Amino acid sequence: MSEEGRARSPLGEGVYPKAHVLNRLIAKSLDLILVAAADRLVPPVGWLAGLAYVLIADGFAGGRSVGKRLIGMQTVIPGTRDVAGFKESIIRNLPLAVAYLLFPLPYVGWLLTLGIIGFETLLLIGNDRGLRLGDEIARTQVLDAGQLDPQD
Repeated sequence: MSEEGRARSPLGEGVYPKAHVLNRLIAKSLDLILVAAADRLVPPVGWLAGLAYVLIADGFAGGRSVGKRLIGMQTVIPGTRDVAGFKESIIRNLPLAVAYLLFPLPYVGWLLTLGIIGFETLLLIGNDRGLRLGDEIARTQVLDAGQLDPQD
C-alpha cells in the first residue's frame, strides 16, 4: 500500500491518540440500553437479539454501533484506513458477550460480569491508546470520528 493510502496521525503512521474515555463509556451505555430494550420488548428472542447486537454492533457502516454513531466515534484497524467490519466486531466484543451470557446466573454470574466489565474498563483507562482486551485481540482501536483523515 502506498504511503498516501496509510492512515496518519501526529503520533506516527497508523498510531492514533486515545479516544475520550467518557465518550466511550457513554456510547457503550447507549448500546447496552438498546440491548436491554430488545431483551424486554421481544421476550422470546430478545435475549438472543441482544447477544447478536453485542457481538456485531461495531461492524455496522463506518465501524460504528448506534452508541458510537450518536457520540461521534468509530472502530478502526490501526495502520490502515479500514474501519472494523463484522469479523473484527465479533472478535473485539467476545469478552462483553461472555459477560452478557453469564449475567443471568444469580450472584456468581453477576460477580463475574462485574469482574469482566471492570477489567475491560481498567484496561481502557490505563492503556495509552485506550485499548481494552477485545481491542488487543481483534487489533482494533476506537477513535473519535475526526481523528481520521477527512477522505475517510
